[in-house]
Amino acid sequence: MAQSRWTPESWRAKPIEQQPVYPDAAALAEVERQLAGYPPLVFAGEARKLKSALGKAQAGEAFLLQGGDCAESFAEHSADNIRDFFRVLLQMAVVMTYAAASPIIKVGRVAGQFAKPRSSDNETQNGVSLPAYRGDIVNDIEFNAQARVPDPRRQLEAYRQSAATLNLLRAFASGGYANLENVHRWMLGFVKDSPQSERYQEIADRITETLGFMRAIGLNPEASPELRATDFYTSHEALLLGYEQAMTRLDSTSGDYYATSGHMLWIGDRTRQLEGAHVDYCRGIKNPIGLKCGPSIQPDDLIRLIDALDPAQEPGRLSLICRFGADKVEAMLPTLIRAVKREGRKVLWVCDPMHGNTIKTATGYKTRPTERIASEIRSFFAVHRGEGTLAGGVHLEMTGKNVTECTGGARAISEEDLHDRYHTYCDPRLNAEQAVELAFLVAELLKAERLAQPARPVQAAE
Repeated sequence: MAQSRWTPESWRAKPIEQQPVYPDAAALAEVERQLAGYPPLVFAGEARKLKSALGKAQAGEAFLLQGGDCAESFAEHSADNIRDFFRVLLQMAVVMTYAAASPIIKVGRVAGQFAKPRSSDNETQNGVSLPAYRGDIVNDIEFNAQARVPDPRRQLEAYRQSAATLNLLRAFASGGYANLENVHRWMLGFVKDSPQSERYQEIADRITETLGFMRAIGLNPEASPELRATDFYTSHEALLLGYEQAMTRLDSTSGDYYATSGHMLWIGDRTRQLEGAHVDYCRGIKNPIGLKCGPSIQPDDLIRLIDALDPAQEPGRLSLICRFGADKVEAMLPTLIRAVKREGRKVLWVCDPMHGNTIKTATGYKTRPTERIASEIRSFFAVHRGEGTLAGGVHLEMTGKNVTECTGGARAISEEDLHDRYHTYCDPRLNAEQAVELAFLVAELLKAERLAQPARPVQAAE
């Protein structure tokens, strides 16, 4: 079926889900007009560079590490929080890079992850029903009538905070904070303090030996810029489409439209309707796109969505972010993989082990047991190994802070511990230690995949 002509506003003629109802249409239009005149947050060339890197992951030559907050909050925006998140993601990447012997693509759920889909339009507490909290870019989490009114001016604050976050992340990535030896020292501190330190010590020692060898032959951060800087990209769910349209720009170099709110955008499991507004918007921008795939997706529908979002089969364009749950992944993932293989489509397969493993405790807290998260990751790798395809990335909700939101981990956080530091505005996140522990798990799986591959033949000299 031929697709209609695309423009940045063509989504407005499509049915749409998960959108707030703004009481003041004129104020909303004025905010969107202002945003359309603001400088881009990211640039088309950066998005093309990420797409190229994801194309390599698709070919098995790299691996995607995507992680960050469930929903960023205005109140928690601080330099320390940004630094701590960046540091943990770098630690995870170093562990995984060493095991995979290939690049790890670092993409944060940051500098734009302010909007959240909800299962209901309303929230009821003690018999009082109010509009649901849809993220700080829309309304406030406080449960009162005034706070829950969607306010378009919040989009301007989201832009301002995203710009400040990106400014700091770029400085960290290129200004020496990402120095490989610094990151390794942080990781050594984690290994030393972990209850499972012996399990992690071997890989830490081997990285130390490798860094020592590199320095001995003259490869050091002072002489090699690639050892003291890194590429870091941002991503978020393309949910609030008025904001995304206002941040869409025509790239003068290529003549293509790019979303400049983030390097990579994804479509959520609740908004992936083939004829819906979110798919229509994303099909027209040239950024890398993610598509969340939950238990309700059917193979034929998935193929139609792939054709709509990536008709040219461009390497690195489309990532399928699979979120089934530890108890469903082995039954549901193979049917999707086989459909994609049968139709000859090329995608990057990514595991989101968070969203399908959320439970509610007897005390009313939402949590995610880390053993279930780890189980889904293991099953994801095992299914791909069995199907002859590649596990290409992981997508995690995590923070650099020492929260108690997910149970388990080396320190065995229990349901009784959750109230200690339960700070999330939406869903439970891995804390810094749990996130690094999962990085060691993924590292073991990547190493096993690498060792199972046949050795590449040595090229004879001409």
